[in-house]
Amino acid sequence: MSAQTTQSPVVQNPDKAALNKRLESIGWGLFLIMLGGFALVPEQTIPKGLWPIGVGVIMLGLNVTRYFNKIRMSGFTTFLGIISIIGGVLELLGVKSLEGALFLIILGSYLLIKPWFDQRQLFGKAEES
Repeated sequence: MSAQTTQSPVVQNPDKAALNKRLESIGWGLFLIMLGGFALVPEQTIPKGLWPIGVGVIMLGLNVTRYFNKIRMSGFTTFLGIISIIGGVLELLGVKSLEGALFLIILGSYLLIKPWFDQRQLFGKAEES
């Protein structure tokens, strides 16, 4: 005998999907503006590490905005944002050999707390919020 599992139907909210698309466009716009700015400014003017911090702030800012608008966040960009900020701070501090180890620690930590995120349904497709 096999137990039947019932899944609740996926309900798409067109308003939230449209808002999420707009937020993603804003995020991409900010990313491209920052990329252009870093290409224009001489390397010696900006300390190393600000690029990844900027990328991380944009990714986490996008997900924080999603959260406050009751749109599911992206686990992928949240994870990349955290890694970017930590990597950038380490680069600003002159530490360069910890990036791989730090990546593994953060990935392991995420796997440990993933059930908590799943229970609260914080991550997933924005359209299904």
